[in-house]
Amino acid sequence: MGGTTEASRLAALLAKNGLADRGARAVLSYAGRTEQPRAQPVPVRVGGFGGVAGLADYLRAERVTHLVDATHPFAATMSHHAAAAARVAGVAHIMLTRPEWQAQPGDRWRHVGDIEGAVAALAGEARRVMLALGRMHVDAFAAQPQHHYLLRFVDRPAVAPGLADHALVVDRGPFTVAGDRALMESHGVDLVVCKNAGGAGAEAKLGAARALGLPVIMIDRPARPDALVTHDVQEALRWLGHCDQRGV
Repeated sequence: MGGTTEASRLAALLAKNGLADRGARAVLSYAGRTEQPRAQPVPVRVGGFGGVAGLADYLRAERVTHLVDATHPFAATMSHHAAAAARVAGVAHIMLTRPEWQAQPGDRWRHVGDIEGAVAALAGEARRVMLALGRMHVDAFAAQPQHHYLLRFVDRPAVAPGLADHALVVDRGPFTVAGDRALMESHGVDLVVCKNAGGAGAEAKLGAARALGLPVIMIDRPARPDALVTHDVQEALRWLGHCDQRGV
């Protein structure tokens, strides 16, 4: 279950290690939120499963023996469903996720628990805000219409964001500190809102905010399910090669 850089790296390693030669196969599943996902060296499935029962049925029907949840750290519902479905279907299960970002000297982070907390934290005078959240939750910030919002999406949306005052940049990472600093300066950004997604591909905005002395509203991660977890793609590959269906 993918949609992340880590999932793509694992798929590449699986293909490189000759799955077919060992009588094994892998499928990379996308939720379908990105219109043009990167090409992959293994078969791809796009779309939901229909909750825990639907995913468990799929695992059984496809005779899946190992399930790797390499979805986004904020795909909490999907991760909880994966853990539950793996238990129901008797499938070995592991989460491949990124370590959380940690504040560095010079960072000015304000932690909030969720999107609603981030919206509430923007109460007050007008600011120029970079919403580094992707497109799913942007419209919630219409509740704070006094701000100018800078948005950066992977794909151009079919429907314009529901924010009265915004600028939209369509770009795909990984990004650089220098590039993000230039972007923030060119748009006069004075506040950044982001999720603690972790990883190197989207970290540049934090370095840019630090360099410019900008405050960051940091949305903390949701609770993850009780599961075996690794932050290392190579370790996930070793797990696939050496564990049985119980994940042992």
